[in-house]
Amino acid sequence: MSSSLTLPRRKHLLALLALVFIPCAIYVFVSEPDLKLQEQLLTERLAELQVKLEYLDGMLHSQEIDVHGMEQQVPLPGEDWLDNSTDSKLFYSTLKNASSVSALNPPLKLPSVYQFLTHLVNVPHLRPAYITSKGRRGVKIILGVPTVKRSNQSYLLTTLQNLLESMSPEEQNETLIVVLIAEVDAKYVISVANDVKAQFPEAIESGLIDIISPPLHYYPEFSSLRRTLDDDPERVKWRSKQNLDYAFLMMYAQSRGMFYVQLEDDILAKTNFITTMKSVALKAIVRRQNWFVLDFCQLGFIGKMFKCFELPWIIQFFIMFFNDKPCDWLLENIIHTKVCRLDDDDKKCKKRKAKIWVQYEPSLFQHIGTTSSLKGKIQTLKDKRFGKLQLYKSHSNPSAECYTTVKAYKIHTLQKAYLGESFFWGLTPQPNDVFMFKFKVPIRLKRYLLRSGNAEHPSDLLSNTTVEIFPVKSSISTNPSNTSIVIGKFNNKGIAEGTVPLEVGPVDELRLTVHSESDHWVILSEILIETDNR
Repeated sequence: MSSSLTLPRRKHLLALLALVFIPCAIYVFVSEPDLKLQEQLLTERLAELQVKLEYLDGMLHSQEIDVHGMEQQVPLPGEDWLDNSTDSKLFYSTLKNASSVSALNPPLKLPSVYQFLTHLVNVPHLRPAYITSKGRRGVKIILGVPTVKRSNQSYLLTTLQNLLESMSPEEQNETLIVVLIAEVDAKYVISVANDVKAQFPEAIESGLIDIISPPLHYYPEFSSLRRTLDDDPERVKWRSKQNLDYAFLMMYAQSRGMFYVQLEDDILAKTNFITTMKSVALKAIVRRQNWFVLDFCQLGFIGKMFKCFELPWIIQFFIMFFNDKPCDWLLENIIHTKVCRLDDDDKKCKKRKAKIWVQYEPSLFQHIGTTSSLKGKIQTLKDKRFGKLQLYKSHSNPSAECYTTVKAYKIHTLQKAYLGESFFWGLTPQPNDVFMFKFKVPIRLKRYLLRSGNAEHPSDLLSNTTVEIFPVKSSISTNPSNTSIVIGKFNNKGIAEGTVPLEVGPVDELRLTVHSESDHWVILSEILIETDNR
């Protein structure tokens, strides 16, 4: 079966390559005079096509495996391994006539994941228990984002917001973000999925974000796991589950795109990171660099890129040894097995590994979480190659005196935040706390933007807080005895922004009023007051 399909499949793929290559080549030589640039673009385009063909080849091979599996379940009449060639018929008939067997000769069986995940033997199909998807496929890059329940902190929405803001519209069109809610608590899964859908409706509707969760019986009985590496049982459970989470994400992703990048739910990305990763991958392919991993972050498993058609290597390995080691150690073992000789010294082995595990600098991702999913673990590691995080954004605002009833932490005062010298950081806000910006000269307020929280403290947000202005004279106030006008409030992302009608006239003061107690401290990381100078 397999040999009979291979030759036609290769012919079809070569025909497809020629069909795309010839118009591209003609375009280069008859259009732009800058041949060097065009040659570079064509080369990268051909590298992209090569990966697409490998992706299609992998898809066809996967279908062949499915067909072969069905044939094993329902044996076809006749000889087991016959194809239509004369040589094949002669080969098998000759050996069969010369064979001597006193019992039935059943076909040999290849190992399967069920031998390593024995609890799944009675599960008829392995598919997501929960799924929200528009069916986006054939993308350039898939981002895998697993999320789990933490005791008192969640970074998921902050991470997704950052990923979306760091991508251009063009990058979003060639990307798929897969959020795996790696829990089997149905209420929790639905709650997190609803939060993501409520905060990112456009990304859900466009197909940019898929949300999935594993089936109820995907995980083994963790209490029965072997204790390995002298780790305590809780840590063994934590890292074993993480291996299975990654494997599930990769199984879902492998048929949906060209490249897969493993992320976490508590990271930040640099602007245009998708374009950078794609360019690095394609240039490596152009140079005929046979890479297995492109590494865009030095921490753990964050930012590791793989070709989707090679994901089965990792999936199988993770499933085989999920109970034995953490995922980053298992990846190291795969690389070592692929390239290192037994008689290599450390220096030679390291050099061999570097050829297929390629490090990129500076790092494109930074870890921001401090509350680990492992109970009691505080995670403070940072990738030094990422550079400094942008913790606030400066603007040139009109002169004003700033005052707040919220006690500032150390040097992080409201005045410095307004001047763009730092961010405001204050203790837990209470009801009726205020932030006041009294303009030295009345202004015609055109637009405002106030952003709370920052990359290091994404939960230090303002909520249930209104934005008021105090006009010198207002023609739109419905209550003449009220000297202030409420013009907005902070949303669930901790942002308040809007415009002010021209007829309001000059404004003396802008004020924020807190209406309920907060669970966290508060940060104001961006204050923009835009005036109309007409």
